[in-house]
Amino acid sequence: MDSTEYLGKSAAGCDAIGGDRRQDRRYQLQLELKWKLIRRRRVLDTGTGQTVDVSSGGILFDAGRHLPEGLNVELSISWPVLLHNVAPIQLVATGKILRANGHHVAIQTVQHEFRTVALPSDHRTGLAIATRKPAIIETFRKQ
Repeated sequence: MDSTEYLGKSAAGCDAIGGDRRQDRRYQLQLELKWKLIRRRRVLDTGTGQTVDVSSGGILFDAGRHLPEGLNVELSISWPVLLHNVAPIQLVATGKILRANGHHVAIQTVQHEFRTVALPSDHRTGLAIATRKPAIIETFRKQ
């Protein structure tokens, strides 16, 4: 007698493991993004799209077209919250394309960081917000 007969179940009647077994919680966020397809530190292609869902370990997004699996990609995602209620920010994530199903592309995130977004200067105050300049952020804290 094998173990499946002992448990009262035949091998054909065993239930499969159901549900989502991913480690990281996925958040259903539809955010605008720009993507860059990268190979050997060279940009092969660029485009725009929208996230489908986001987790700390990966991102599923609609690239607008099929992207090849195995290549690296950089995503610049427009974040819906302002830094200190003043400066727009973006989430920049890099990773590897694990799978593509039509226009939907799944990446495993390797690195991510929030960056401020460059804006044209405000002619009334002469204030400009530049990308990756922490001193500008300190200016907002002092006000």
